[in-house]
Amino acid sequence: MVVGGGVLRGAGGMFKTLLLASLTVWAAVLVLPDDRLHVVVCDVGQGDAILVSSGANQMLVDGGPDDKVLTCLARHMPFFDKRIEVVILTHPQADHMSGLINVVRRYSIVRFVKGEQSNNTQGYEELMQEIRNKKLEIRSLYTGDEIQIQNLKFKIIWPERGFESKELNDTAIVGRLSFGGFDALLTGDADSRVELAEMATGLIVPVEVLKVPHHGSKTGMLASWLKQVKPKLAVISVGKTNGYGHPSSEAIKLLQEVGSKMMRTDRDGEVEVVSDGKRWWVSSRSTN
Repeated sequence: MVVGGGVLRGAGGMFKTLLLASLTVWAAVLVLPDDRLHVVVCDVGQGDAILVSSGANQMLVDGGPDDKVLTCLARHMPFFDKRIEVVILTHPQADHMSGLINVVRRYSIVRFVKGEQSNNTQGYEELMQEIRNKKLEIRSLYTGDEIQIQNLKFKIIWPERGFESKELNDTAIVGRLSFGGFDALLTGDADSRVELAEMATGLIVPVEVLKVPHHGSKTGMLASWLKQVKPKLAVISVGKTNGYGHPSSEAIKLLQEVGSKMMRTDRDGEVEVVSDGKRWWVSSRSTN
């Protein structure tokens, strides 16, 4: 009887082991590449990190303030995929930049894109050192330039070549992501100070999804700019109980006036938009 009991316990343990192995395999299958576009606004607290995937290719726009971005990447990239085709740093502020330090350390980056602006912070110097260690080529892109990865296009709207400002937010890279008939506008922290200039480029058009500028700050959007963008869904990347009052009541009111559905990472967690180029749908998941 004792031996029999031991066998039963062993069989149960083996069953649990097989079950765990099976679940691990299915977890990996769930993130295998498909032919759709996936745009994940990672829940990184008060900051920005957006993972764009198309097939087996990825583009990461900003890295948030810390290593939370690594969890997001691990969740949405196959475990065997350690290559990111394009990394974009919209502007060198800690809430968009610091998480990229360990991304550069842990992943193989094909192209690194950033603006010409720099700063003298320890975080920026550390990121640049990691880029030098990996011997990555840095490219700067300007209004009208385009990144294309198979069927995915990212058209740069801002900044224009030669534009200068002492305010780092003014120089943040803004681009329109296109996949078939689906468009998303990714704005970094470029806000109302440069939105008239963005409109003057002729590249601001209605989109399905907007990543709300500057975490929904009071000065984030001009009403005229937002009416031209007219997003069906507006995603605000923002931290819980942040000290800036983001998102502001002004930003929320403007989005309500144009009829945009709103989602927020502080309330909804990670937000994922998926499109087949014709239709699109959205889901969210708490990361707490």
